[in-house]
Amino acid sequence: MLGLFKKFKEGLSRTTSSLFSSVGGIFSGKKLDAGSIDSLEEALYGADFGTETTTEIIEEIQAAYKKEKELRGQDAATIGASILKRILQGSEGELKVGVNKPEVICLVGVNGSGKTTTTAKLAYQFKEDGHKPILGACDTFRAAANEQIKTWAERLEIDLISSQHGADSASVSFDAYQAAVSRKKDILILDTAGRLHNKSNLMQELKKIRRVLQKNDETAPQHRWLVLDGSIGSNSIEQARIFNQEFDITGLIITKLDGTSRGGSLVGIYRELKIPIYFVGLGEKAEDLQPFSVDNYVNAVFGLEV
Repeated sequence: MLGLFKKFKEGLSRTTSSLFSSVGGIFSGKKLDAGSIDSLEEALYGADFGTETTTEIIEEIQAAYKKEKELRGQDAATIGASILKRILQGSEGELKVGVNKPEVICLVGVNGSGKTTTTAKLAYQFKEDGHKPILGACDTFRAAANEQIKTWAERLEIDLISSQHGADSASVSFDAYQAAVSRKKDILILDTAGRLHNKSNLMQELKKIRRVLQKNDETAPQHRWLVLDGSIGSNSIEQARIFNQEFDITGLIITKLDGTSRGGSLVGIYRELKIPIYFVGLGEKAEDLQPFSVDNYVNAVFGLEV
């Protein structure tokens, strides 16, 4: 537990340090005043927590301050943490493997979100947990994606089904499913395109993959996870809306939280969409993709210990 919390703490250090430096140590043992509460409000906006969440946190702190003028920064951090935990209640995605053989996870999202890297890191996580994953390289429209996932698969010693650049992505998904069955793999993870070079519609391509998979298993893909770049903040909400409308998203993976001071966007994304968050990206290494934990996230952001 402590090791996982350390990863969250290190991965969210830019958001935390930005929050702390902006408010001049408000979360220390110092007494609060009106000026420090105003500074905290600005810092929460800067970290991209959004209007609703920021307002809730500030109003509760102000109410507590009116009742107790000796209120200290640590108390404010505790109040903020309790509000975030309330907002994020039910946000932790939990994957139960074993119902379907194989369990199919289809990763979608725009180019640049870290989808291909996340595909490989996800497989690594499952392998470490004792599962038998296999990858399908369905982003056949971007030559670099094929090379990238091949490199990862070789490094992590994970089976990969791929084809040449420009091949039909739905056919790759079909072949990958067949390989998963014949090799007795329990998880199939599909990396898909984020855009197409031709004029055809990306969402139609994703729906085609779904139709082809359902020739093997009418429930596949059981998991349709959207990979969002956490560093672009609340702008990712519109992306999520579109993908959800077209592809019925069942889960989220928020990447690149280690590279941004806007880690509060995760709260706004869940608040808006109410789609569970399964994993978060907290660094470059394979083990830096971690299952999402509300307690670890909130405590890391507010500088609290577990």
